[in-house]
Amino acid sequence: MAEIRTLARPYADAVFELASKAGRLADWGEALQALATIVAHPDVSRLVGNPRVDDDQLANAIIGIAGDRLDDAGRNFVRLLSEKGRLTLLPAIAEQFAALRAAAENSVEVTVTAAAEISESQQQALTKALEQRLSRQVSLTAETDAELIGGAVIRAGDLVIDGSLRAQLARLEQSLAH
Repeated sequence: MAEIRTLARPYADAVFELASKAGRLADWGEALQALATIVAHPDVSRLVGNPRVDDDQLANAIIGIAGDRLDDAGRNFVRLLSEKGRLTLLPAIAEQFAALRAAAENSVEVTVTAAAEISESQQQALTKALEQRLSRQVSLTAETDAELIGGAVIRAGDLVIDGSLRAQLARLEQSLAH
């Protein structure tokens, strides 16, 4: 996993620099996310790295699927990755680009997974509290997972705050076992 991130980093950095200079961070973010989704699709992933599939044909197929979500620079980027045998890096490139963009825009995407549905007012209060704690603009996504039993898990980039009852029970079990 670390190797994939290491290989993807120079591409993400280069695209970020290009997008920043052009003032098109949002456009590139959407394009990279679309490309990552396309490459991860089982039908396409079978073709990536297949010696029977020509690099140009594969690049053109991906470009065709992406359609108008790609401009000339985006199409050239796909061709470059195909030529270098790096199309499998697209999900990692998209992830690293999103992190660079969030840092540049002083924002963070936060996912809150709770045992029960979180009301709109609770989401707003949580967003406000996280913005103060993280000193960033927060984009909150709420999910539910009944397996948590109670409480919630908050994920903001590398930060994970696990306040679920399931985690508390696991910690209790571990302390009793020692």
